[in-house]
Amino acid sequence: MGIEWLKPAAFIGSIVYALIGVIIFWLCFVIIDKITPYNLWEEIVVKQNRALALVVAAMCLGISLIVAAAIHG
Repeated sequence: MGIEWLKPAAFIGSIVYALIGVIIFWLCFVIIDKITPYNLWEEIVVKQNRALALVVAAMCLGISLIVAAAIHG
């Protein structure tokens, strides 16, 4: 095992995949925010709805795992 990750192609590929993952995650979150009957940000931050915050956190972890698995292979 060497320092293959220091090669420019591998480094740039990692950055590109990370950006693609973040963009896909953001798009999924925006879509879910739009299809819910209320404003997620207002419910979580202003009204401090902890139950909804936990559900959204679990949803974020699920989407992140799906995106990571899809990008990884």
